[in-house]
Amino acid sequence: MEKQNLVIKKNKDFELKDIFECGQCFRWNKNEDDSYTGVIKNGVLNVKTAKGNIYFEGILNEDINQIVNDYFDLSRDYTEIKQTLSQIDKYMETSIKYGQGIRILNQDLWETIISFIISANNNIPRIKGIIERLSQKYGTKVPFENEDYYLFPTASQLKDVTVAEFRGIGLGFRDIRLYETTHMILNSEINLESLHKLDTQSARSQLLTLSGVGPKVADCILLFSTLKRFDIFPIDVWVRRVMNELYIKNTDENKVSKKLINDMAFEKFGNLAGIAQQYLFYWKREN
Repeated sequence: MEKQNLVIKKNKDFELKDIFECGQCFRWNKNEDDSYTGVIKNGVLNVKTAKGNIYFEGILNEDINQIVNDYFDLSRDYTEIKQTLSQIDKYMETSIKYGQGIRILNQDLWETIISFIISANNNIPRIKGIIERLSQKYGTKVPFENEDYYLFPTASQLKDVTVAEFRGIGLGFRDIRLYETTHMILNSEINLESLHKLDTQSARSQLLTLSGVGPKVADCILLFSTLKRFDIFPIDVWVRRVMNELYIKNTDENKVSKKLINDMAFEKFGNLAGIAQQYLFYWKREN
């Protein structure tokens, strides 16, 4: 790995807070200078904005230009996406204005699977803590700026970890889920790379066979990983709430079925449902 730098022009489709705090990732942390440092598959990366530019610096195992372009999905036209969604109704227009700098990251598929299994019935500070302990104990150390960071462990690095050892880092009921899914991948019961070649529903069906992966976790994996599917609509308590308040208007949101929310989402947002969900989720949760 080597230290590398990259500078690109700032634009309104790239805001650090919107990207790193909209709920899609767990290994990015804000620094005192308002920059963010994150651990990704390829190494450690610091990102900051100043004087109309975005500055990237990190210890990485491949060319920084390719890594940044792929990870931050820079080849996708978010201005066009926002224009399309903003025309749907005033609610989408308002939520997009609030989170206008969101970009959906292309996170490593394996890491995204395990991270969102950990996220089930959990809160973000605790999720981040568990992932950090898992990485420190089993991942590869990468020194950067006088600190030690740890890459997310590969399936091979977790092959000898017992259920009890997983429990020891605070996984709770998820310990057996991580153990079983790790060994399903190691035993080639699912080929992760082949998922990229499948249509969305076929890939979703495959993900649902993994231990600890239910419908919401599967949809998050499809949206936030390198699978990058926008034709899904992850539903959690915030999404149920915002969809009910804005569109369904049932006096008891707990009686609103996920099928009704899903059907309405695809009727309104079509194959941009996933990115629409993220704008709505971020806007509702933050306000």
